[in-house]
Formats: sequence, C-alpha cells, structure tokens
Amino acid sequence: MIDWTFNPEFHGRDAERLFGSLAATFTVKGEPIAKAPLSSVERVVADGTRYYVKRYVGNGKNAVRRWFGLRGLIAPQRVVKEWENLLRFRAWGIPTATLVAYGLERVRGGFVRGALVTAEIAGTADMGTMANENDVRLDDRKWMAEVMRQVARYARLLHDAGFAHNDLKWRNLLVDRGESPTVFLIDCPSGGFWRGPMLRYRIVKDLACLDKIAKHRMSRTQRLRFYLDYAGHRHLTVADKRRIRRILRFFSGRE
Repeated sequence: MIDWTFNPEFHGRDAERLFGSLAATFTVKGEPIAKAPLSSVERVVADGTRYYVKRYVGNGKNAVRRWFGLRGLIAPQRVVKEWENLLRFRAWGIPTATLVAYGLERVRGGFVRGALVTAEIAGTADMGTMANENDVRLDDRKWMAEVMRQVARYARLLHDAGFAHNDLKWRNLLVDRGESPTVFLIDCPSGGFWRGPMLRYRIVKDLACLDKIAKHRMSRTQRLRFYLDYAGHRHLTVADKRRIRRILRFFSGRE
C-alpha cells in the first residue's frame, strides 16, 4: 500500500513531474546533502526553486531495536513524525518549510520506504552556520533580541502544547535577511508529545540545546532576557532558578 500526498499549490509545475508519486521521488537524482544507513537527503533544482528530498528505507538490521520485527508495524516512522511535525508547526503559526510532497509505502503492514519533499526557504541561513562563520548579525544586539524573542515564543508554544522538539539546536533555526528578521523552525523528526516528568525533562533538554551555542555567542544578560521571554516573567522565580540550574547542568561532562 502506498500513501502519498502532493501539495496542490505545486500542480502544473516541474515539481509535480519529479515528486508527484513516491516512485518518482525515489527515482529523481540531486545533489547529495547528507546520508545515513537508513536515510538520505538530496537537493534538487526545478522551477527555479531548490527542493530538499529526504528518503527513508528499511527498518534497521538490529532485531532487538526493531522490537523483534514489530517496529515497522506499530511504531510511528521517523519520516511520518517529520512531516506531521512540520504540519503542526504551520497549524500553530510557527514559520517552517513548505511541504511539497510526503508519504510512505507499506507491505503487509510493514514499513518499506518513505519520503518527504520540502521547498527551500530562500534567502535564509541556519544559526549554527552563522555562529561557525562568525556572522556579524550575531553581534547586533537589536537583531539578536528580535530573533531570540521569536525563538522564545516558538519554544513556549511547543511546550505549552505538551510538545518537545527534542533537537532544538541553532542549526534547526533558519533566519532570513529581512530588516526585521523572521525565524523558521525546521527538521523535527524526533519531536513529540510528552506528559508529566518526561515533558519537564524534554523541556529542559530543548532549552539546553539552544544554550549550547548561546553560551558562547550571547552575553549572560542576553541569555537571561531570552529565558524571561520564554517564561513570560519579568523576574526569575524560585522555579525558574531551579530549571535554569538543570539547563546549565544538562550537558555537563558530555561536551
């Protein structure tokens, strides 16, 4: 069984020929961007637009990790979670990449392969690369204040919904070159909903992931301002101070 969705906004364009079906999406060749044992990412240019094609195959060779063969039958696939989370971001009003096509193939209920295609968000750079290249915008306090206000708002929206990104790093934050910058949240295949202590743990992890680079690129005052924006508080509460200590300790000994 093949379940494939193509975004009607792209009907009649070259993208429809390239990504109109799962079979076509697995045939198209592009510039390799990333490769892992069970997945790959390629960049394809068509209609004057760059598209990112993520393809997933198989379920892994380790039978234990595959739950003795049941994982493909009952577990949400990584590719499914990725497109579902992008759709959630858009529904929650968080700017993100546009899904062009997505879907998967199953045989006798077991996962065989899947893919999703997103359109490039033109004129953007990810904040991880900006930090590595010492982009001058990171030294502009006004610019950074606006960017981090948006990041704080997005993080709070996710967490208030009981959702954690689980990889909320600067590399997954795209920023455009507008005079008033817009931040886009991308790449979320491991995000999901949690409750109770597990949600609190994942929230700390999300904020600690953001702080991994922030502590090297932002002042203590800027980082405090970000946290207060996130918490919606004018001053730190006892609970805030407790959470901040957990954030600061989260990656201790692992960096």
